Amino acid sequence: MSALMQEMGDRALRLGVPFSVQLDLTYRCNEQCVHCYLDHDDHGEMTTAEIKHLLKEMAEAGVFILTLSGGEIFMRKDFFEILEWARALTFCIKLKTNAVLIREAQAARLRDLGVESIQVSIYSHRPEVHDAITKVPGSLRRSINAIRFLKSQGLKVIMANVLMTENMQDYHGVRALAEELGADYTLDPTVTPKMDGDRSILDLNAGESALRRLFRDETFVGNVDEFCAPPPAPDEDSMESLPCSAGHTACYVSPYGEFYPCVQFPLSCGNVRQQRFIDIWRDSEQLKEVRSIRLRDLTSCSQCAHGSSCTRCPGLAFMEGNMRGPSTADCEKSFARTGVPSANLLASKEKISASRLVQIQIVPAITGSRLSGIGMPASAVAS
Repeated sequence: MSALMQEMGDRALRLGVPFSVQLDLTYRCNEQCVHCYLDHDDHGEMTTAEIKHLLKEMAEAGVFILTLSGGEIFMRKDFFEILEWARALTFCIKLKTNAVLIREAQAARLRDLGVESIQVSIYSHRPEVHDAITKVPGSLRRSINAIRFLKSQGLKVIMANVLMTENMQDYHGVRALAEELGADYTLDPTVTPKMDGDRSILDLNAGESALRRLFRDETFVGNVDEFCAPPPAPDEDSMESLPCSAGHTACYVSPYGEFYPCVQFPLSCGNVRQQRFIDIWRDSEQLKEVRSIRLRDLTSCSQCAHGSSCTRCPGLAFMEGNMRGPSTADCEKSFARTGVPSANLLASKEKISASRLVQIQIVPAITGSRLSGIGMPASAVAS
């Protein structure tokens, strides 16, 4: 982050201004990524007029950075109308897209509208891996062609690489591809739960040994995208530091107008279809609760050896059941970085071990009982 942007962010924090907002225009998508946390059906997206009205309210509230994302933003036929309106309001625009629908004409319009950056998700440099994750044959080729178009127009492109079990071995290849294309590169080693609370996709998260290799790979220092808390002041007590920017200088609005502290923090704070954006920002009781939390308030985390350096996400903690509690995914990353397990991680491992022990003891008994019921002695199970 540049010194100027840091200064603007610090000033926004002091003044209570929503400096940065992510607005998802749609959850519809032309890819069906295996790790996606969204429901891709349209349950009544905001209209063009509603979005324009919202953007005007955001501008009046002091929002500077506007990230337009999805789903796939180019699935909306009014995308460029929305983008033109947003630029007229002088937002600094960042886009997130798979870029599959971008051709030269669209790239030229993005250039002319002065988009600050375009983030494109690339999961592997190998088509068979990337396309298996997106479930769209040819998607890697089409995304790479779009990146070339965008770069030819002088646009800044960021290749975002979410790591999971399927592509954990490919991040060196993706970074090399980014260098070849002249794109920036960032990676994120965390798969998040679905917004409806479904945690089944967490099975895609990279394992302990893979994370350890990643965090000890010196060539990737500074490339891992995972921490969004504002830096503490030089003389600030670390126990008084903010756990995250969510609700302090940043927030998220869904295609249906739901207002959340962050896209990874699905605590509903209001709906912009029913209330003004600034009224939710200033008066939401849920946001006030989020803003009240300091490191000292976090259950178990304030006593943890990793407390002042952990990349703990309060949204992930919220989805585990307690926004003041630990985030197991972040405990695992801290362990991978340092080799020192947190108290929460040790407790989690003990719980899993105990559960497995119970299963080992119960399953044979159940199986034996079932076999006995059909005329086979339970003792035969052990033989």
